Amino acid sequence: MITPQNIIRHELVGLNIKVSESNDKNCIGVSGCIIDETKDMLLVMSGQKRIWLAKSMMAFDITIPSGDVVRVSGKRILGRPEERIRKKVPSKWKK
Repeated sequence: MITPQNIIRHELVGLNIKVSESNDKNCIGVSGCIIDETKDMLLVMSGQKRIWLAKSMMAFDITIPSGDVVRVSGKRILGRPEERIRKKVPSKWKK
């Protein structure tokens, strides 16, 4: 189950996304469904167009299945999807 806490380690293909911040002003507001992911890029189906977005240059609002929208910095999701799943993410709360 995808939650705001584990989204960085989860599969992103199939989720809806919107670019909230970008170094390229033309990319802000681009939205659609993620159809593929590489180490450095996301392929988004926006209407009838396929758009490649660079992870490292942007921040994304990702809608998870529960309907919550989570803002994620692209730098936090850099890396191959299969490697990112195993990545350790520091917790905000220490026991």
